[in-house]
Amino acid sequence: MLYAMIAKDAPGALQTRLDTRPVHLEHLNALGKKLVFAGALLNAEEQPEGSIVVFEAENLAEAEALAAADPFVPAGVFASYEVKRWRIAINNTAAEF
Repeated sequence: MLYAMIAKDAPGALQTRLDTRPVHLEHLNALGKKLVFAGALLNAEEQPEGSIVVFEAENLAEAEALAAADPFVPAGVFASYEVKRWRIAINNTAAEF
């Protein structure tokens, strides 16, 4: 099953995000096939203001544990995040972005 983590950055967390990003990316890469995709939400100035991460997990509890293990969480990058069951309606991921 797919689950989406929708996170909003804490005010003033940009430098913490940048400092923590290498370990955050290592963590995401270590998830292997449990990670479907991930990326930053950008504001009008093209600066990160949150994240969306989609996990493959057996249940909500596993997905919540995966989200909580993201290094951005204990570093205080996120002011809030939630994990929701997610269903693909249209999949055009082969398109270039």
